[in-house]
Order: sequence, then structure tokens, then C-alpha cells
Amino acid sequence: MTVTVTFELDGESVTVETRPDQPLRELLRESLDAKQVKSGCESGRCGVCTVLLDDTVVKSCLTPAPKVDGRRVRTIADIGTDEDLHPVQTKFVDNFAAQCGYCTPGFVLATVDFLENTDEFDREDAKKAIKGNVCRCTGYEKILDAIETLDEETDADRDSPLGTE
Repeated sequence: MTVTVTFELDGESVTVETRPDQPLRELLRESLDAKQVKSGCESGRCGVCTVLLDDTVVKSCLTPAPKVDGRRVRTIADIGTDEDLHPVQTKFVDNFAAQCGYCTPGFVLATVDFLENTDEFDREDAKKAIKGNVCRCTGYEKILDAIETLDEETDADRDSPLGTE
């Protein structure tokens, strides 16, 4: 048995058949060739499959694909490009917050969600925001440094925590 879902993926409307029990991660990677959504633990603990569903962080390995019908899904591909990085991506680069890069999309998406929903924060708040993501390379300090520099640079403009309209 399959169901048809129609949703927005990175700004484009898509219609696709899926199984009722199919994880969103599998649908994105296998049916829609969205390889930027990584596979990891398959249990929601590592965060490499993170996407934004209606601008809220979700683990796509735990999200049933039919739940996205009529909704908006954003992957790291919708956040910035090589030519025009998102401010979060820029700060990750500037602060050497990525090493192998496998976990980076999940951290970036979690940070984007956190900053879009937070007016003021400290390092402890940033730790909580990225808690659902695992990195085996960086030790998290440089990631937290990157997030803190975003806060420092936007203190004057709290209406737009990412420095964009």
C-alpha cells in the first residue's frame, strides 16, 4: 500500500508515492535524490538526518513521510549556496566549526532554527539547541564559538537574529 504526498521541498512542490511507514529520510534520499540528508544512527540520536519541517527541526529518520503532506521541508540545500552562504554557515567556516563535515548540515539547521526562535541566549542555551546532534571530530567548542559570534554580531538587531530580513 502506498499513499501520495505533495509537499514543498527546498522551495519546489513535489508529489511522490510513499509507504505509510516510510521514514522521511528514506523518501528524501531514495525517491527524491536529496543526498544532502545524511543517514546515520536511524534512531534520532545523531542528528545527521535533520531537516526543517515548517521551520521546526525534526529528525527525518523518525518522521513518517506521510506527515509532510501539505507542508514545507527544508534541507541544508535550501539554506545557502557555495556562492552565497547563510550567516550561520559563514560563522561555521570562520570558526573552523566543521572538520569532516558529515554532521555539519544537522548542526547548521539546528542553529538556524534556534536563532530564528530565540531573542537572547548564552552558551548554555546554545548547548541545549544543538544537543540532538553528534559530532565525533570537533569536540563542540568551535561549533559553540560559531553560534556565540552570531549572537555577538546581532545584539544590535534583535528583530532579525540572523542578520537577514
